[in-house]
Amino acid sequence: MLQTLTERLFDDSDRSDLDPFALFEEWFALAEDSEPNDPHAMALATADETGLPDVRMVLLNRRDERGFCFFTNFESAKGRQLAANPQAAMVMHWKSLRRQIRMRGPVEVVTDAEADDYFATRSPGSRTASATSKQSRPLASRQKLVEEVEALTQMVGDAGAPRPAHWSGYRIVPTQIEFWKDGQYRLHDRVRFTRDGDGWTSTRLYP
Repeated sequence: MLQTLTERLFDDSDRSDLDPFALFEEWFALAEDSEPNDPHAMALATADETGLPDVRMVLLNRRDERGFCFFTNFESAKGRQLAANPQAAMVMHWKSLRRQIRMRGPVEVVTDAEADDYFATRSPGSRTASATSKQSRPLASRQKLVEEVEALTQMVGDAGAPRPAHWSGYRIVPTQIEFWKDGQYRLHDRVRFTRDGDGWTSTRLYP
């Protein structure tokens, strides 16, 4: 009987041929089946120019062999922090599975084509709201925001606003990816993959 990637990950056999991106896909597929809401939610940590950390929940919107992408306003707090310090860490915790994945590494801006492609998948209302919001800056009242969205909606129509120049995406290019699985009496399983040239090395860690 063939082992799953997860069984191979934690059985202390040779992991040299395991791909952490493939492992991520195996775990994410389980989360899509088990999590009641937003299996793609992740905590994103950044730091400003002084090194002071900041963290918030965002959505993992795209992923491939290059890295893991989220989209936001360049002028938001995280956008300003990433401009000053283009590195980030993220964690995805799936309570229903009692598993989490952590990763960290440098961050790069996605291409305009990638940003346009993802923006086009959003609902018209979400596109207009994103074009309106001065994210992370002071807002006098909720009513002011509603009025600004309504005004832009009248201008652009029901199709939604085009992607504004200040809205795009970032890709975390992980140098480390760690897989954690809950165990009885806190005897959890932890394996960390570290980028090594074009490949990865893995290490089991004490819980």
